[in-house]
Amino acid sequence: MFDTIAPRYDVVNRLMTFRLDVGWRRRAVRDLRLPAGSLVLDLASGTGDLCIELSKQGHRPISVDFSFGMLSADRRSGAPRVQGDACMMPFGDGVADGVTCGFALRNFVDLGAFFDDVARVVRPGGRISFLDACEPENRVLRWGHGLYFNRIVPRIGGLISNRSAYQYLPKSLAYLPPAPEMLARLQASGFVQADRRLLFGGAAQLITATRA
Repeated sequence: MFDTIAPRYDVVNRLMTFRLDVGWRRRAVRDLRLPAGSLVLDLASGTGDLCIELSKQGHRPISVDFSFGMLSADRRSGAPRVQGDACMMPFGDGVADGVTCGFALRNFVDLGAFFDDVARVVRPGGRISFLDACEPENRVLRWGHGLYFNRIVPRIGGLISNRSAYQYLPKSLAYLPPAPEMLARLQASGFVQADRRLLFGGAAQLITATRA
């Protein structure tokens, strides 16, 4: 499905966050806390937005996505592109200084396998920064968040593409395990200093950690 709607999906993704994601991506890359020139794999990279921010901050990104359609829709990042499974990456052990992933954790069937392979490709002392959506804890904010993602986002998607293709967005949040469980699983995979920070009142979350 993603191969056929990739360019239109990118338009909807930009509309639904009202460009808030620009600041979030900037924060995600900054919180890698890696020196300029670091090799960073951007997993489930889509159309390359995080790769663009990685380049802006002086890093060397590689775009990795399972979908050829998404990689083909990247017209701007200029990063090398690799089609591959993020749970079985075609890279050697410890080759990367860092790994980023934006708004894709909820799409992995087995987060544990994903964390394990990320730990394999990141060198000791390397960093990860995972950005994803979240449901606010505050009741008022949670109500507004639910209204937006359950009603408005599918309507915007319906104007540009197949509405049903975008109804999965709010539902997909249910696939993410509780935050303490995710952090514990990261630690079990070989990461330390695992941390989770909420952004924009809890509408997004940023998970960072260091490879032991």
